[in-house]
Amino acid sequence: MNPGDLAPDFSLTDQSGQTLRLSELVSNGPVVLFFYPVALSTGCTKETCHFRDLHSEFKKIGAQPIGISMDEVTKQAEFAAVNNLDYPLLSDTDGSVATAYGVKRAFDVLKTRRSTFVIGRDQRVIKVIKSEINMNKHADEALAALSQQ
Repeated sequence: MNPGDLAPDFSLTDQSGQTLRLSELVSNGPVVLFFYPVALSTGCTKETCHFRDLHSEFKKIGAQPIGISMDEVTKQAEFAAVNNLDYPLLSDTDGSVATAYGVKRAFDVLKTRRSTFVIGRDQRVIKVIKSEINMNKHADEALAALSQQ
């Protein structure tokens, strides 16, 4: 996936059991879709909490952070509750969405690569952010990219 590409549409269930569809989400404003490897792990907690802490800045520019991992809905719900996360965490248990976005790992405990896709209202990718070790980079660079729109 590269800037300018059409982001693959999907429907997945979030931590509250609601089914969300990308094409409907982008109609409300840009989506910052970030893949994280494992709910409740140290790095993923740091990354998701940074998105939470920047909530007001994302809201100001009309953007919606959406987390996604291959964890079950129940684990996503626990992750959201423990960390007071105020945005959807989607459950991609079969890895089909991770595969469509090119971030699924073949044989690894960390099932997906930590990657973020900033997606505009036209469902086109604005920016791709990748970093396995800098947890704050994803939210920071997404905000910067959207602020330049």
